[in-house]
Amino acid sequence: MRLKHVKGAHEIIGCSSYVIHNPEIYRGRFQEFFGNNHDIHIEIGMGKGRFIIENAKRYPEINFIGIEKYDSVLVRAIQKLEEVDLPNLRFIRYDANDIEELFEKDVTALYLNFSDPWPKARHERRRLTSVDFLKKYDAIFCDKKTIIQKTDNRNLFEFSIKSFTDYGYHIDEMSLNLHEDTFIDNIETEYEEKFVSRGCIIYKVEVSKE
Repeated sequence: MRLKHVKGAHEIIGCSSYVIHNPEIYRGRFQEFFGNNHDIHIEIGMGKGRFIIENAKRYPEINFIGIEKYDSVLVRAIQKLEEVDLPNLRFIRYDANDIEELFEKDVTALYLNFSDPWPKARHERRRLTSVDFLKKYDAIFCDKKTIIQKTDNRNLFEFSIKSFTDYGYHIDEMSLNLHEDTFIDNIETEYEEKFVSRGCIIYKVEVSKE
């Protein structure tokens, strides 16, 4: 996918109070940054921010951090918050490949929404649910580890289920057609809305590990 350049994106991000500009100094103490002892949930690849913004609105007792590596995407999330005050929400511009360098036992839940499926077998180590990344996540989680994934890609979903269970995660919730399972509370992402409009099936799994 080719990303559109957004004029002034770097400056907008640099001036935003929603962006943590020096996140590494809070490694291991992000609760101190938020000024409370609430759980911290993060989303890797938050895109334009609809999902994590809505979560922050619904659950003020949880601190949310969105991770996005592209300026042109992150700035769209910031623009949605021009007249909104959400003290439990912050963004970080960061590459998930180094996620264990950013957090240390800070996180209680991780959202992976419509991550790049990296469909070629030789690229499977780049998938955010590969064993390589699950090892990285070990360092960022507190005592209990929780990962929630949504995807429209059946192959990635099946790969993830095997990866999670082989690594010792327990499946707590799973849907093979999320938008038909009305009993499951769901907050849509921008990509999700687009895929559903095209008739795509959305898969979801929530896993945990002590």
